[in-house]
Amino acid sequence: MPLVWRRSAAAAGIYLSVGFGFLASLIAARVLTKSDYGSFLLVIVVAGFFQTLLDLTAEEALVKYGFDYSTAKDWGRLRRLFGTALVIKAAGGLLATVVLLLLAPFADSIFNHAGLEVPFLVAAALPFLQSPEGVSGAALILRGRYDVRGALLATSMALRLIGVAVGVQYGVTAAILGVVTAQIVATALLGAVGLVAFHRFPSGERVELGTHRRAILGFVVQSSVATGVVSLRGALSPMLLGVVTDPVQVGYFGPAQAPQQGLDSISAPARLILLTEQTRDWSRGAFAVVLAGVRRYMVGAATLMAIVIPPVYIFLPQLIKITYGEKYVSGATTAGRLILIAGALQFILGWTKSLPVSIGRPGLRVVTHGIESVVLIPLVLVFGSIWKVTGAGAAVLVSTLVFCAIWLVLLERIARRAAENAPPAVAEPEAGGA
Repeated sequence: MPLVWRRSAAAAGIYLSVGFGFLASLIAARVLTKSDYGSFLLVIVVAGFFQTLLDLTAEEALVKYGFDYSTAKDWGRLRRLFGTALVIKAAGGLLATVVLLLLAPFADSIFNHAGLEVPFLVAAALPFLQSPEGVSGAALILRGRYDVRGALLATSMALRLIGVAVGVQYGVTAAILGVVTAQIVATALLGAVGLVAFHRFPSGERVELGTHRRAILGFVVQSSVATGVVSLRGALSPMLLGVVTDPVQVGYFGPAQAPQQGLDSISAPARLILLTEQTRDWSRGAFAVVLAGVRRYMVGAATLMAIVIPPVYIFLPQLIKITYGEKYVSGATTAGRLILIAGALQFILGWTKSLPVSIGRPGLRVVTHGIESVVLIPLVLVFGSIWKVTGAGAAVLVSTLVFCAIWLVLLERIARRAAENAPPAVAEPEAGGA
C-alpha cells in the first residue's frame, strides 16, 4: 500500500503542476495581445533552451550512481557525489545566465520585434536560480520519495501561476519578473526539503570518487549532451519560427504545442517511476524485469492513444477556442493537429527518456535526439518560412517519425544484449519504497 500511495501521490503532484502551468499559459494568452504573448513565450523558451543546453546534467548521474552506492552502502562516496554535483549544476546555471545577458541587447534584431531586451535581462536570472533543483530532486528520488518530489513540483508551478497572473496585468516584463520571483521561493523550498532527505542517508566520511571519477564524469558529459540535444526539440521550433517569421506566429505555436505538452505531462509520473525503479532493478541485474516494464508501458500507452487522439483531433478547434480564445483558432489548428500526432508517438515511446539512464547508456539519447534535431532544424526553417506555424508543425511530425524508427531498432538490440549478459537467475524485487 505505501508504494501504491507514493505512485498515486507522485502522479497527482505532477498533474497538478501541469494544470498550474497550463493555467498560467492560458492567463497570459488571454490577457496579453497575440504579439505580446508570442514575446512572452519567446523569452521563456529561449531562457529554458540555454539553461538546458549549457547545464551539466549531474542529476542523472546522481540517480544512476546514487543507487549503485546506496546498494553497496558506500555512503562516503555518495556524499562526495552530491557535493560535486551541486558545484557542477551551479556552474552550468551561471554559464547560461551569462549567455542570456550577452544575448539580451541583440534580442530585438534576432527575433524581429522591439521591446525584448529588458524581458531577456530579467529572465537571465532563471537558469542560475533553478540550478540546485536537480540535486535536491535526486535526493528525494534516491529515498524513493517521488511523491514528495511531485508535491514540490506542484507547489513550484502554483507559485509560477501566481507570478504570471499578477505580472501579465502590467506587461511582458512584469510577467517574466513574476516567474523569476516564483523561482526564488520554489528553489529555497525544494532545497530545504532535499537537504533533509539527503541527511537521512547514513553518515560517512566523504571520500574521493577515485577510479569511479572518470566513469561518472563521462556519464555526466553524455547526459548533458543528451539533455542539450533534447532541448533542441522542444525549444528550437518556436525559436527558429521566431527567426523566420514574427512573435505572432510564435504565439500561434503555443496553443499548437499544447496537446503535445499535455501528453508529455500525462506520461511524466510513469517516467519518474520508471527512472526510480528501473534504475534500481538494472543495478541489481534484473534486466528482464526492466524490459518487461518497457513493453507493458508501450502496450498500455498505444491503447490509450488509440482511444484519446481521434476525438481530440476532431474537436481541436473548439478546444483551442475554449481555452486560448477564438483569436488563436485559425492560426493554430492545423499545426496543432500535426503536433498532436507527434505527441501521441512520443507518448508511446516515453520510456526513451528514462531507459538510457537506467541502463547506464545516456549516449543513446545523444544519438537519437541528435538525428531528430538534424532533421528538425532545417525543416522548421524551410517549412516555417513557407507555411509559417503550420510548416513548423509538419517539421515536428516528420522529425518525430524518424526518432521513433531509430528507437525501435535500438530497443531490439538492447533486449538482445541484455539476454546475453543476464545473470543466471534474478528475482524480481519486492514492492516497497525507502
